[in-house]
Amino acid sequence: MIKKYGFLFLKGMAMGAADVVPGVSGGTIAFITNIYETLIHALSQFNLRAFQLLLKGQFKDFWSHINGTFLTVLFAGIVTSVLSLAALLSHTLETYPIHLWSFFFGLVFASIFIVGKQVHQWKLFTYISFALGAAVAFWITSLPAVTGSTSYGYLLLCGALAICAMILPGISGSFILLLLGAYATVLEAIADRELAIIAAVGMGAVGGLLSFTRILKWVFAKYHDLTVALLSGFLLGSLNKIWPWKEVLVSFTKHPGTPKEEVIPLLTQNLAPDDLWMVASALGLLGAALVFILEWAGTKKSL
Repeated sequence: MIKKYGFLFLKGMAMGAADVVPGVSGGTIAFITNIYETLIHALSQFNLRAFQLLLKGQFKDFWSHINGTFLTVLFAGIVTSVLSLAALLSHTLETYPIHLWSFFFGLVFASIFIVGKQVHQWKLFTYISFALGAAVAFWITSLPAVTGSTSYGYLLLCGALAICAMILPGISGSFILLLLGAYATVLEAIADRELAIIAAVGMGAVGGLLSFTRILKWVFAKYHDLTVALLSGFLLGSLNKIWPWKEVLVSFTKHPGTPKEEVIPLLTQNLAPDDLWMVASALGLLGAALVFILEWAGTKKSL
């Protein structure tokens, strides 16, 4: 039992690490480690029945109803990873951007095949769904970011939208925060332990998560193959965002002239590979290999 939940905690940490990076989704990690539908089902169980059990004091039945142990261990891994890796990944993105993006590019590219394998039968409409997902993700990742706002109402909205994206393979919650101009604000808040900002984003995330997962559960039950094809298309389209070589066309300087000064890219364009292409290729292959290892481990240790 300890070993079983130890693996689940590590999966949560992998999801948390992915969620910190704009362009990579924790939902992708959940899918390739074979816990995605279990996660969606557990989250969708926060319904009227759960509320009734809680009010009646039937805590054991409530815990069983929501698969509480699964969610607790998984989210403990996610939170541990986010709190411990936020500053490290932020520094790595600034210092070695091509190296890190190459690794994640390989990870996401390999994930397309892992997610696509979940489609029981590829037909005309599943191919159309795949193409639609790719087109939508490409369009989203081509949008320019905005400077955003630091008001608590806006941060609530950002949290709700980001968490919906975060649980979809291929659509990064961190990238949605970047588009909305809240990514740097949230990352700084996590690093500096600014609890008010973290709480605002967290409350929005909880609300968005509990409502969106019910929709996802229904869609998976009714249109499994079309949904999975759409999600694998999201992964393909998201590669536009995480292509390692980019030129910043428009940027925004946050806190200019202070120790916290940070240049945030608002609009970028992809470039051809440079002299680092061999190192980048090796890191991409490493990312792809990790996906297949995670998928194998998820199959062996599925919950």
